[in-house]
Amino acid sequence: MDTAFWITCGAIAALLLLSAFFSGSETALTAASRGKLRARADKGERGAERALKVTEDTERLIGAVLLGNNLVNILAASLATALFTRLFGESGVALATLVMTFLVLIFAEVLPKTYAISNPEVAATRVSPVIAAVILVFSPVVTFIRLLVRLFLALCGVKTDPDGKILAAREEIAGAISLGHSEGGVEKEDRDRLLGALDLGDRTVEEAMLHRSQIEMIDVSDAPEAILAQCLASPHTRLPVFDGEPENIVGVIHAKNLLREMDRLRRGGSTLANELQNFNVLDVAMTPYFVPETTTLDDQMRQFLRRHTHFALVVDEYGALRGLITLEDILEEIVGEITDEFDSSDPPELRRTEDGGFLVDGAMTIRDLNRAADWLLPDDEANTVAGLVIHEAQMIPTPGQVFGFHGFRFEVTGREENRITELKIRRL
Repeated sequence: MDTAFWITCGAIAALLLLSAFFSGSETALTAASRGKLRARADKGERGAERALKVTEDTERLIGAVLLGNNLVNILAASLATALFTRLFGESGVALATLVMTFLVLIFAEVLPKTYAISNPEVAATRVSPVIAAVILVFSPVVTFIRLLVRLFLALCGVKTDPDGKILAAREEIAGAISLGHSEGGVEKEDRDRLLGALDLGDRTVEEAMLHRSQIEMIDVSDAPEAILAQCLASPHTRLPVFDGEPENIVGVIHAKNLLREMDRLRRGGSTLANELQNFNVLDVAMTPYFVPETTTLDDQMRQFLRRHTHFALVVDEYGALRGLITLEDILEEIVGEITDEFDSSDPPELRRTEDGGFLVDGAMTIRDLNRAADWLLPDDEANTVAGLVIHEAQMIPTPGQVFGFHGFRFEVTGREENRITELKIRRL
């Protein structure tokens, strides 16, 4: 055991420490949450800011770390083989393999990675300065390796997008929320609100609008007394005004504007009854605001805020009236049903049955049903539960007919003309 022996042992130990550093750094930088690192960086932590820069190019980061890790591991194994061969002859090769496997596995892989995975953000901020230097030093070699790897993948028919992300940021957030709910860390109501806000960019006005068959309208030809009575009896603040046929919307009347006009007429010289004879509802009606049914809810909400209005009429590509959308309808996609003291006390759209199923209003949207019952019925082909049944059955069912699809049993329990009014649904 001369000086060369101890120098070799020291070199092997140092290489094992470097291997542990590279292994732990790889785990810390890939496992660290960029959101948490950004929060730390915003508080002034320079290490977190460097970690964010280092992890911007994951492919270059992994390439540099793996290159350094393999270099030190192979060099340590070579030195150990030479040392054990000198001490034990030919049997030293097998002995060196066993000893180095044990040392690398315990001290250079499991131990540093266990620490890094338990404290990823802290570890990432600490190792980022050194890793940044390693990336800079190994950059030419890593670039060559990346090109070589892509060439081999291209020959195998595999297309790579080095600038693309595996998951979009919004999908990552949605996945984290769903995972947190499944593990019990996020309440269902919180999950629904957060996912509802994230989904606004993917959902269109058509999916949240009130259908034209349910819109309460004012006929411009009605008597002023009838219009006033209808507005006072209505639970809605804004009502569309049509001329001739419901498709021909000529204005939108606001209850406050109508009341201001009534007050102005009352303060006139003659009686209110006489003044009403000359009242024209279009004089106080606002210009209708039309939007296409393909507008996303996110864009429509921005339009409402920009235009300082809460009410829009939805039309299709031919200009035909499809329904109406309000700011409240969009907010309900996030927070759920919003009611006030003027809303009608209609029976609930969803009622639980004794066999564990639900009695569902046919006009209830699939999205609302999924949120209420925590189901995953598809809403790609239809917006309402009745629409889903008609789409799957390829017919308008009659009461008593039963269908099974998507893992659920659908029984039609109510129908008015060509409209399914009620269904009984339970999981198969």
